[in-house]
Amino acid sequence: MAEFLRIGEVAQAVGVSVDTLRRWESQGRVTFERQGNQRVLPAAALRPLMASVAATPGTSSARNRFHGIVTDIVRDTVMAKVEMACGEFRVVSLMSREAADDLGLEVGSAATAVVKATNVIVEK
Repeated sequence: MAEFLRIGEVAQAVGVSVDTLRRWESQGRVTFERQGNQRVLPAAALRPLMASVAATPGTSSARNRFHGIVTDIVRDTVMAKVEMACGEFRVVSLMSREAADDLGLEVGSAATAVVKATNVIVEK
């Protein structure tokens, strides 16, 4: 392993965006060193950072969260379609049946839809 990791390498290893790491740096959650214009992290600091992220439940770089109520679930043997009412928005998620079962999703359950996408493509 290299002695220092660039911020992009750290982001990939931790599973967050570079912007999230910059925000964490301003919040004091992580301290990068500078090598020229590059932010770098000593390789030895990666494991403690990953452990702190794993110990923080609900950590995600997704910013779009819609809190709501499950209004419909259609399950088959492999997949589940979960529909939610989130304020003025209707959110539909396709997930594995196993994930829906593990989350304990039922009609009337409170849940949060977390959206991480820069675009949605629908073609015909």
